[in-house]
Amino acid sequence: MKRNILLPTDFSDNAWSAVVYALKLYADEFCTFYFLHSSQLKASTMSNMSNKLVRVMAENATKELEELKSMAEKTNANANHNFEIILSSEDMLGAIESAIKKYNINLVVMGTKGASKAKGVFFGSNTIHIIKNLKICPLLIVPDEFDFIKPEQIAFPTDFNRFYGDELIPLKHLAELFNSKIRIIHISGEDRLTEQQDYNLAMLKAYLEDHPHTFHWMSDYGKKEQAIKDFIEQLDIDILSMINYKHSFIESIVKEPIIKNIGFQPTVPFLVIPCLD
Repeated sequence: MKRNILLPTDFSDNAWSAVVYALKLYADEFCTFYFLHSSQLKASTMSNMSNKLVRVMAENATKELEELKSMAEKTNANANHNFEIILSSEDMLGAIESAIKKYNINLVVMGTKGASKAKGVFFGSNTIHIIKNLKICPLLIVPDEFDFIKPEQIAFPTDFNRFYGDELIPLKHLAELFNSKIRIIHISGEDRLTEQQDYNLAMLKAYLEDHPHTFHWMSDYGKKEQAIKDFIEQLDIDILSMINYKHSFIESIVKEPIIKNIGFQPTVPFLVIPCLD
C-alpha cells in the first residue's frame, strides 16, 4: 500500500528532525512525502509591503522548499520514496487541511515546536493549534532532536468508556510497520469496570486480535500525565497514541491557558488520532 505523508515545515531544525524520523519510520514503505510551507502573512504586515517584496518572499520560500527536497533525496536515497513540495498562502491549519484533501494524505508528521524554540515551552503554539483543530487526519508529533528508535512498543491509554472501531486504523497501520506490540493502559481509581466498560474492553480485544497487544491497569494517583509518563518509562514505550475526542485527555492538555505550564511532555513521538464522531 502506497502512503502519502505530509511534512509541514518552517525550515527549522525541529521540523527537519521530524522529517528524518518520518523517513526512517517508513523506510520500507512506498511513500510520497509532501513538504508543506505556509507563507501566509498577517493582513497588517501585508499592507506595509509592496507586491514585489511579497513575490520575492514567496520565491525564497519555494527555493527553500526545493533545497529541503534535495536534501531529503540525498540523505535518504531510498527508491521507495518520492518527494513533492507545496507552498501555500493559507494559514498553517488551512494549508494542511487543503493538502490532506488534495493529495489523499494518510498521516501528518511535524515537530513539537518551530523556529522560535521558546524556553520552557514543549508544544509550540502552531502545534497546539493543529492538535486542537485537525479533525480529518492522524497527526504524529516528534519531540525536538528525537533520534529514531524502532517502535517495538506503542502505548494506547483508554478509560474503556468509548467504543473504538475504525478510529483505530491509524494505530493498527503504525503497529504493522514493525510488528509493534500495542500496550493498552487503563488508568483508574475504580477497582471494577462498569458493564459498558466491560463491553468496550471485549470489543477492543476482538478488534486487535490480529495484532500483538496486552492490557495494563494503573491506579490513578492524581495526574494522568504522570501515570502515562511512568508507564512510558517502565515499559520502554516508543510511541504514545491517543484519540482526540471531546472531553478527552488530549483536549484537557491543549486547553491549558499557559502552554509552558503543561505538565504533559511526552519523551517519545505522539500519535494523535481524530475522533470519527
